Amino acid sequence: MTNRRLKKPVLYGMYISAVFLILGTIFLIEGTLSKDSFKEEEKDRPTYVSDTIFSEDIPVVGNETKIIRPYTDTEIKVVKNYYDYQGEVNTQINSILYHENTYLQNSGVSYGGKENFDVVAILDGTVSNVKEDALLGNIIEIEHSNEMISIYSSLSEVNVKKGDIIKQGVVLGKSGTNNIAKDLGSHLDLELIIKGQTVNPENYYDKSISEI
Repeated sequence: MTNRRLKKPVLYGMYISAVFLILGTIFLIEGTLSKDSFKEEEKDRPTYVSDTIFSEDIPVVGNETKIIRPYTDTEIKVVKNYYDYQGEVNTQINSILYHENTYLQNSGVSYGGKENFDVVAILDGTVSNVKEDALLGNIIEIEHSNEMISIYSSLSEVNVKKGDIIKQGVVLGKSGTNNIAKDLGSHLDLELIIKGQTVNPENYYDKSISEI
């Protein structure tokens, strides 16, 4: 067997090729590791968007709840009007109460037409007072927003107590009688006070808080 020796240029070329091969392998491995690391970082990184969380602007709507009547029974009607100094003569006549030889002006509206009908809250609010009066019977007072107070009297039953937070339409009690207007029979007297002034409730039904 004959021994052959490689020429020096060939040997050097082999060394250089081996070096390039090793360096290339190292760079390839580092590149792969860097790419995988970058992907992991991207996965954990929070995503930022230029848009807001809302697709469009939505206007804020105010309190548009409408004031309702203090009863739900369709048979109920006005039996005594609110006394209005500027009202029609017939309406004024029907707003006068007579008690112990004294004529009194009705400060609210009296509703009747049926025995012991349900009396409901005209708006959301907080019960500020519940009491029994010798002349007006059981009374419930409710404070609402916009400095509004509703007062329900001549009640035979009361379902709420002072401090209760109630929703519009909840049954507060039942109609009854009082000692000032016994001739009206079972009825409800409703007074409405807005910003310290007693007003005619009939002028405010179906109006929203923002309209007052």
